Amino acid sequence: MERFDENYCLEQFKNLLAIDSTTGQYREIQDYVTEEIRRLGFPAETTHKGGVIADLGGEGNDLVITAHLDDIGLMVRKVNPDGTLNLCSVGGLYPFYALMENVRVHTRDGQVYTGSVCRTPGSIHVTEEELRLTPPDFRTNVCVVLDMPVKTAADTKALGIDTGDLIALEPRLTVSNGYLKSHFVDDKACAAALLTLMKTVKEESIPLSRKVLAYFGMYEEIGHGTTWLPAGVRDVLAVDIAPTGPDQNSDEHKVSIFCKDSRFPYHYEMTNELRAAAIRENIDYVTDVFTPHYGTDADGSVLAGYDIRHAAIGPGTLNSHGYERTHMDGLRNTYALMLAYIRKAEE
Repeated sequence: MERFDENYCLEQFKNLLAIDSTTGQYREIQDYVTEEIRRLGFPAETTHKGGVIADLGGEGNDLVITAHLDDIGLMVRKVNPDGTLNLCSVGGLYPFYALMENVRVHTRDGQVYTGSVCRTPGSIHVTEEELRLTPPDFRTNVCVVLDMPVKTAADTKALGIDTGDLIALEPRLTVSNGYLKSHFVDDKACAAALLTLMKTVKEESIPLSRKVLAYFGMYEEIGHGTTWLPAGVRDVLAVDIAPTGPDQNSDEHKVSIFCKDSRFPYHYEMTNELRAAAIRENIDYVTDVFTPHYGTDADGSVLAGYDIRHAAIGPGTLNSHGYERTHMDGLRNTYALMLAYIRKAEE
């Protein structure tokens, strides 16, 4: 099996994390990925609503491998009378995972302001006991406090901030002993692994068993990332995180092959093909089932009515939709399984 370029994968992960891309905010990261794909030597096209598709080569029986570039985040619901921001979530970001995070507020005219997510009232020493025990709620007792001297709603609106502006959390990437800790491991780590696969295919002239397209979607977190597919696609393989938990097989050092999620089972035969590839190449894998709150872009393609098979794989990941953690081993095994699945068997 060809060497996994760990340095390139980590570099791309860092570069993707550096670009705020709360769902809907796709232009900058789309431009970056398009440029990187072309630098690797592949043709790339963008979709009308936002997304990048690259042709890796091969012939017939088209396979899409998809990883998404959008992040969960926040939106300004309204500006509060004291100049703080009332919030609503974009994707599955919950208040208890957003509290005390630093953020960037992106206005619709291109300004960026920093701030932090706070409880209301903001200091525990001057908060009544019953309010200390109240669960955090974006609607009532959680807000963004801007790093600006604002005191009124008029002050904040004068900065150009208003309802509908997107708010991105700081990723806070830390790398320690092979563990990658950050917001947005889901799914920028998998997107980096897919770019690493593409680099190997080009540099090593890997013969492909079929036509392969890499699809970087922009709307997975709200359910319609790959609900449009190019003509001729027969199979879709989503590469996304495999949440760990007490009842899960998934492991941060391994690649998970998804058997079922909260919507329905993945295609039985395609899943078996992935399992056979993992066994053949001695890849460290597990099979797993993800319920009750999980789905991938491959599901969206099926629900859109395409006559396709669908499957999903990905690295075991701790604290999904929070301050997530995976290990480089999990990305290495995910990369290895993608490569094993697409390469042409030796004659």
